[in-house]
Amino acid sequence: MNTIAADLEGTLTTGETWRGLAAWMQAHGRAAQYQWFFYRNLPGAVAARLGLQDRRAFQDRFMEGAAGLLAGLGQAELAAVSEWVVTNELWPKRRQDVLDELLRLRQDGRRLVLCSATFQPILEAFARRMGEGVVALGTPLEVEGGVFTGRLRGPVRSGAHKAEHLRKLLDGEVLYRAYGDSLPDLAMLELAEEPVAVYPEPRLRELALQRNWRVIG
Repeated sequence: MNTIAADLEGTLTTGETWRGLAAWMQAHGRAAQYQWFFYRNLPGAVAARLGLQDRRAFQDRFMEGAAGLLAGLGQAELAAVSEWVVTNELWPKRRQDVLDELLRLRQDGRRLVLCSATFQPILEAFARRMGEGVVALGTPLEVEGGVFTGRLRGPVRSGAHKAEHLRKLLDGEVLYRAYGDSLPDLAMLELAEEPVAVYPEPRLRELALQRNWRVIG
């Protein structure tokens, strides 16, 4: 039991990838392209917020669509965008108390794995801020001939998909501890000997209290 796993958005940061991408596009002359995409998805966002459709399913579709906004970027450009999103959105809004706890665990020799639906290059950029050796399991992007196609390489790694890829990485090892903030993290949390609900949404908070899980925030 040497590995700990943590979700990203809501758990390690209050920032959101889509906000970072929107800000990058606005700062780089692509505001109209993003606005068209945003307003096309607005009815679905409202329906998800009102509980008229599954929120996670909408978010996954939104992520798939958002990937298309970056089609045609080379790998170096994609890496630069990822660093920009982390620098300007995700890292400034980090939950320092949670990061400090993870740092202490790493100093004790634990391996840290970040598990998120966030695009892989963005998750890797965040992981680098946390120190050498942090593993990133995000949603992989399809690259052909050194150019991003605008498509995902497989499904968005949320919910059960997130837990499945973490389980493969563990390869039989029992997960020591997992940190998550929402019900889509439940499958990952249930893999751990010590699940931790971090500033949890109401439904996860209720479940965590029922199961006597530790709650932060």
